[in-house]
Amino acid sequence: MQTLDPAPADPAARLDGRYGRKPGRSRRSRLVALVAGAAVAVVVTAWVVLVAFDGDSAELEVSHYGFTVSDDSAVDVQYTINVAAGTDVGCAVQALNENRAVVGWKVVDLPAVDTHTQTYTTSLVTSERAVTGSAYRCWVL
Repeated sequence: MQTLDPAPADPAARLDGRYGRKPGRSRRSRLVALVAGAAVAVVVTAWVVLVAFDGDSAELEVSHYGFTVSDDSAVDVQYTINVAAGTDVGCAVQALNENRAVVGWKVVDLPAVDTHTQTYTTSLVTSERAVTGSAYRCWVL
């Protein structure tokens, strides 16, 4: 007659035996997950701090002041730049026709000045009569 080992009385131990789970594995898995989560949190925090406190990016603000259409082939665009004193700036200035198509475009490099705010006027040659002009985009050089 063949005798079988009696099954463990604890249902959790019976399931652990059936599926090959070992008691230390769940603690180890939690520890690995905790260490991985902490590493991700440290990397994300370092990235946020690096981006937020990057001293190389000067704040730049452009205000559209106005424009004057001289004739069918020219427009003067006035705009104000607010940036830290001593910062070189580049701008793309555009003129648009009544259909909002670009009819004049110029990229200008604006030298650094000693004041925070400076107003500039850029003259554009246009391919047809412009109905508006503006500083399209500006950037720190």
